[in-house]
Amino acid sequence: MISVVRILPADLEGLAIAAETVARGGLVSYPTETVYGLGCDPFNSNAIRAAMSAKGKRIDKPFPVLVETVDAARQIAEFSDEALKLAARFWPGPLTLILIAKPKTNSVLAPHGTIGVRSPNHAICLRLLAMCSGLLVGTSANKTGHRPATTAMEVAEELGDELDLILDGGKTTLGVSSTVVDLTKGLRVIREGPISRDEMLSCLRTA
Repeated sequence: MISVVRILPADLEGLAIAAETVARGGLVSYPTETVYGLGCDPFNSNAIRAAMSAKGKRIDKPFPVLVETVDAARQIAEFSDEALKLAARFWPGPLTLILIAKPKTNSVLAPHGTIGVRSPNHAICLRLLAMCSGLLVGTSANKTGHRPATTAMEVAEELGDELDLILDGGKTTLGVSSTVVDLTKGLRVIREGPISRDEMLSCLRTA
């Protein structure tokens, strides 16, 4: 059964309402180039806990954060030379970098001292990020263990009762979750998505 969650078109008015919802601690879903995201203010512990409750049980798996730019990401994460190189090559795009979290980063978001960051290659999502001071929790909008949502209607069916609103930006283009790489101890691929390990290694080998 589909919930009665508010679904808004991802136009300027809808984006402004979504950003206001985030600012007051609400939960929103929005499109990216990979799948629909579940977002909230990454500096609001109560909002993060609400997002965790919506997602369901997650064992030892903190939420990533979507960022508008590398400069925005540097508010919460320490960038090594390797991280800067990968970000320069693959951002904006489907690559999540796990980095050392800065001391001021919300401990609910980075309980183990690390944090995942990604800049999405999606105009709607980037506009929303710009309205949210460049940072937004960026986990996928589905229950843990379920298939990620690629349309607003799929989000409504999966998480509608848990959300304040959904931005409808149409069907996502890639339809698969981002590649996740841990750079805190060398280069360790946690999840291979659209960007392969070989592509990353090739990037790091270039001058």
